[in-house]
Amino acid sequence: MALTADIAIIGGGLAGTATAWHLAELGFEGTVALIEADPTFARAATALSASGIRQQFSIAANIALSRATLSFLKQAHERLDVPRQCGLVENGYLILASQAGKPALAANHAVQSEAGAPVALLDAGALAARYPWLNIDDIAAGAIGEQGEGWFDALGLLTALRRDLKAHGAARLIDDAIVSARLAGDRIASIELASGETLSAGRYVLATGAAAGRIAALIGLGLPVEPRKRTVFYVEAPEHHPDMPLTVDPTGLYVRPEGEGYICGASPPAESDGPADPDDFEPDWTQFEDRLWPALAHRIPFFERLKLRSAWAGHYDYNRFDQNAVIGPDPRCANLFHISGFSGHGVQQAPAAGRALAEWLIAGRYESVDCTPFGVERLIAETPLLERNII
Repeated sequence: MALTADIAIIGGGLAGTATAWHLAELGFEGTVALIEADPTFARAATALSASGIRQQFSIAANIALSRATLSFLKQAHERLDVPRQCGLVENGYLILASQAGKPALAANHAVQSEAGAPVALLDAGALAARYPWLNIDDIAAGAIGEQGEGWFDALGLLTALRRDLKAHGAARLIDDAIVSARLAGDRIASIELASGETLSAGRYVLATGAAAGRIAALIGLGLPVEPRKRTVFYVEAPEHHPDMPLTVDPTGLYVRPEGEGYICGASPPAESDGPADPDDFEPDWTQFEDRLWPALAHRIPFFERLKLRSAWAGHYDYNRFDQNAVIGPDPRCANLFHISGFSGHGVQQAPAAGRALAEWLIAGRYESVDCTPFGVERLIAETPLLERNII
């Protein structure tokens, strides 16, 4: 059976669904097909992430995307069946720096202040007074987001967006996977789905997250996006501080409250952080014993007596070129657009990036957030967009 659409969005996670939803909100009158291989989202980064949102980046464009998502979250309940602010917990991000890392923290803070982000830079004494549970023996400074940072219900938002699309007939939701593409010159003519159906569209959006590099290869294009496994651990401790910010240690460890306990994690060492098997979602338990627990106990002493309760693993859509998103039209293929490669920033940036891409698809320009810095052109020219504040 041959299907048709004006725009086919391959990938129905938060990035793809937000793009489809904003197309409808902005008045797009064509037909949209939203294709998702895993309609349960059991393996989706949207469901498996820590769902953080922060304004503490070193690149103004990253700050702008997160601030635009924050604005969206604060208004979403007016249009969608979600709690106010999508369950946003504004505890902030507390990013700690050693003496060696203090200049970079200060430089990042200057960029954030220029972009209007309400971030406070604290010295060691102020940190000790404000967070008495924190060991600051080897800490020189910290930055805390005073507003608009924390975490929210990303899966709840995704569910609400998809429900709204379906209720209003704004997109055809297709539970299927792309297996091949047929090209005609510099354009995609059609794609074949695992069900055996083919779909022809005027334009295609690649929003498949960690699988984006593999799917791009089906179209004959290189895209440096691959799955990288990240394990999240849930622990309980003798002290519970529900107002604790998401705290980021100079070692790369992060920890924040979750329910009656805490979740924590860290990126693996560079030498062992390679592409993940797309089917490997087994938590890396050794990472906790070898790296995380010692770092936790050193930074926050009451974690010496923690109890490890559970863990899960998910996949970053990791852009190995520069760890930043790839957004916008692909000059190598006349009717292909990208929204992937967020490298851990996807949940907090996808709602805003989806709107920006929808604007481009309708009007050929960005209006809410200028996503030009995230364009494919930088990959082609080999000019990376380097973010210093990667968590």
